Amino acid sequence: MKRRNSYWINALIILGVFIFDITGCTRRLDPPVIPTLTTTIVGTITSSTATSGGNITADGGASITFRGVCWSTSHNPTTADSKTSEAIGTGVFTSNILGLKANSTYYLRAFATNSAGTAYGNEVSFKTTDLTITEITDIEGNVYGTVKIDNQIWIAQSLKTSKFNDGTTIPHVKDNSTWAKLTTPAYCWYDNDDDDQKIYGALYNWYAASSSNICPTGWHVPSDQDWTALATSLGGEAIAGGKMKETGFLHWLSPNTGATNSSGFTGLGGGNRNINGVFFNKAITGDYWSTTEYNTTEAWDRFLYARDQLLSREHYAKTIGFFIRCVKN
Repeated sequence: MKRRNSYWINALIILGVFIFDITGCTRRLDPPVIPTLTTTIVGTITSSTATSGGNITADGGASITFRGVCWSTSHNPTTADSKTSEAIGTGVFTSNILGLKANSTYYLRAFATNSAGTAYGNEVSFKTTDLTITEITDIEGNVYGTVKIDNQIWIAQSLKTSKFNDGTTIPHVKDNSTWAKLTTPAYCWYDNDDDDQKIYGALYNWYAASSSNICPTGWHVPSDQDWTALATSLGGEAIAGGKMKETGFLHWLSPNTGATNSSGFTGLGGGNRNINGVFFNKAITGDYWSTTEYNTTEAWDRFLYARDQLLSREHYAKTIGFFIRCVKN
């Protein structure tokens, strides 16, 4: 009798260990979490359409079943608002945004859904153009959205052409020491990265920026007076920068003080190429040329800064690489 009892006791112990191992294994499996993603900057803005998208970098341990972008005229849009629906899965996707109202500010986020729920990317904002203004194309076929700010019409992205509008090629200078000594037109991409121009545009020295034919026909590089008029229309230099900066931290370092992009200018922290030809200040400043000289070696510019909401006015060496925004004649 004792042997029989001992047999069953040992069997129950073995079965218990087996069950414990199974449940222990089950408990060690992590449940899925919501995905991780970012929102793509809004581009090709017209009076009723725009493009954006997102990049899903992690699915959270479960398949992505729904993804796209959502937008609203209020902050923090969700899938309960207007939205797109794109092919499932992780990675980069693009969305065409339709049915927008002219001359209106929108807030947009990419989203992705799995079995754990819906996650949202960073919020970006943009402003649709006036009904009479849609987009312009440079000599190389690059398309730019436009934005009407008070009585001025600006392109809503930085220039990225490698040619003047008469077809003449602008020299592409990569070497730092060569760039620093130039007294003739030149352009480059930040860090000499060809992909950088897709987001930020090209950096030009003042000798290129001061040319009368670098912008598309009917447009020009702003003078110091043009920039002053823009600042005044946005409430003055002390607060204009906040109204011109893209919101969030995709292209700006935190804290991105005062950024609302209520003007639709969508300024990015693209940095610059300094007096020594070194690339500098990515995600910290966004620097733009004017055509107005300060003296024989320097010219006026405007810059946006991550840590304040100013539209600052400074004068720098003409050899420095800054961005160009064109304004309509």
